[in-house]
Amino acid sequence: MQVMDAIRGRYSVRKYESRGIEADKLLRVLEAARLAPSAGNRQEWRFVVVRDEARRLALAKAANGQAFVGEAPVVIVACAADTEGSTLSGVPLFAIDVAIALEHIALQATSEGLGTCWIGAFDEAKVKEAVGIPEDVRVVELMPLGYPADTPRAKQRKALNEIVMDELWGTAW
Repeated sequence: MQVMDAIRGRYSVRKYESRGIEADKLLRVLEAARLAPSAGNRQEWRFVVVRDEARRLALAKAANGQAFVGEAPVVIVACAADTEGSTLSGVPLFAIDVAIALEHIALQATSEGLGTCWIGAFDEAKVKEAVGIPEDVRVVELMPLGYPADTPRAKQRKALNEIVMDELWGTAW
């Protein structure tokens, strides 16, 4: 699969088949995250791979009761071990770096025939409790992972000329 095919094919999966993920596919998905760039090559991301049903259900509860989170055969809890540092404009580096690694996961998952969904609605304390994350580590996102059992809807995206400007703000592309 070409990268653009994975980009076009990726969607937020909210229904998963119950079958597990083959070990080699899961390793390639995690390797994609490991290879992601990070500011200063800090690689502050950490990932808890949750396959245990009881833990997945606890994560679904922590994710505002989004049941599909617990129905996925794997939930990746994406964390930042080091939350120090920001861009010169003040944006926290860990949030950017973890997001880059997660998108690598999402695109590799798509290329493997798997689906994902970005989950930002969760109670961090409950997630930490469910999987034993230390207090000084931040939970950034949850990402269920599995074989999609739903059908993607057509993507509604703005045209390039609505989001891209040429040289100056307000100058049409």
